[in-house]
Amino acid sequence: MADNDQEKTENATPKREREAREEGQAIHSKEVSSAIVLLGAIVALYATGSWMVHRMAGAMQRYISGMSEISLRDDSLQTLILNVMAEFALIVSPVMLATLILGIAASVFQVGFTISTKSMSPKLSKLNPIQGIGKLFSIRSFTDVIKAIGKILVLGSIAYSLIKGEAQTLPLLIQMDVQEIWAFIGTISLRICLYTFLAMAAIAGMDYLFQWWQHQKDLRMTKEEVKEESRQTEGDPKVKSRIRSIQMEMSRRRMMDGVPDATVVITNPTHLAIALKYDSKNMQAPKVVAKGAGFIAERIKEIAKSNRIPIVENKPLARAMFKSVVVGADIPFEMYRTVAEILAYVYRLKGIR
Repeated sequence: MADNDQEKTENATPKREREAREEGQAIHSKEVSSAIVLLGAIVALYATGSWMVHRMAGAMQRYISGMSEISLRDDSLQTLILNVMAEFALIVSPVMLATLILGIAASVFQVGFTISTKSMSPKLSKLNPIQGIGKLFSIRSFTDVIKAIGKILVLGSIAYSLIKGEAQTLPLLIQMDVQEIWAFIGTISLRICLYTFLAMAAIAGMDYLFQWWQHQKDLRMTKEEVKEESRQTEGDPKVKSRIRSIQMEMSRRRMMDGVPDATVVITNPTHLAIALKYDSKNMQAPKVVAKGAGFIAERIKEIAKSNRIPIVENKPLARAMFKSVVVGADIPFEMYRTVAEILAYVYRLKGIR
């Protein structure tokens, strides 16, 4: 039994999941981010591809025509290199900006706006070579290797199949001008990227399900951990039960303290007892000062006898008041007549008019 209690068989509680998120442990699939980034690059290439080609052609023509003016004795070569780098950065900026924005959006979509410094804090356990070797041969590492090999095979097959399908067109490129060649290369590249994205989207879906399963498995708790967390958040059940017992006992004592001031006690006659108090000068209606069943009913009758309080048997009235009237409340209007007859009887016994 002790061994079974130590097995992590229980699902993570909301508190455990919240603490794990604060520590930087959240469901995150690199494949989902890669697929979204690739989609952004494809859209950016499709939207700005024509502009990028024309810009690159114009830059190449401009720099090639100015090669004769370059001198190694001054800084013109350095200036040319800087200009080429700046021009290249401008040309690829739409794609780079799209991938940057979507890369951040993909991470936020998966883990939310969570900033955790605990995962970056140094830990001596990370330097343990035994744990490092264990991670190399873990299920997660094995899955990553299989996933990487699968991606290479799938994406390579897609690229090979598309290029092979255009094998008959490749010899005709010799007869085409530069713009037609660029258009052909752009079409093939865009098609490869599109089919690659579809394959990566499928891989990303499967990887996200695996990451979700692995995350839930890592956060599983033992039964003892669940009980300990429950004690910390809600209190020890034994302590709570003891507190409720003490509170009920104190409430019962306060109720019994009001019995000696009662005017009459109405009984079932054996199972129920309801103590009523009425002062015509200070009260508008009779009030229930104590009630109980079984042992408490017997105790109410004992206190009533010791204080010479009349005890009247009325089964229907006793049952009705026990079910519907709480201690400290006035009796309802529909009971006025019956209670008035009982009080009149009590007053005659005491010689009160």
